[in-house]
Amino acid sequence: MAGDWRADRIGAALRGENPTVLRRLEAGFAVIGDVQFLPGYSVLLVDEPGVQRLSDLPRTKRLSFLADMDRLGEAVERACRRLDPDFRRVNLEILGNTDPFLHAHVWPRFEWEPAELVGRPVWLYPGDRWTDGRFRLSPCHDVVRDEIRSELDRT
Repeated sequence: MAGDWRADRIGAALRGENPTVLRRLEAGFAVIGDVQFLPGYSVLLVDEPGVQRLSDLPRTKRLSFLADMDRLGEAVERACRRLDPDFRRVNLEILGNTDPFLHAHVWPRFEWEPAELVGRPVWLYPGDRWTDGRFRLSPCHDVVRDEIRSELDRT
């Protein structure tokens, strides 16, 4: 999945050129994460380029974004629970410290995670989890991608 769509993820999603898009939701796009060291990791992208913070949205759209985050979180939870008996929970985060656009992270968490990390924030995982090619999104993640899509279609 190379290309300049990564430089403008929201614009690419609006143009139908972002290959990570799972579904268009009310206030954004559900996308599968670029890295999958925790299989099912997904992100909700706001559908308005230039929006940096949740507070930049009018209240109605803000509530829609949060409802979409809940919907994506539930879809990831159901899909991961079905695919992996060691599924524990989903962590939802709106951070905005690196990427200059509003987005929400949906992290599935599993019993098989290292003991020193399982109860800690995902951001404490070693740097190689974010850069090692074996964790990059690839066709081997099509099953979890399809399960999340199916769950989004049910809600």
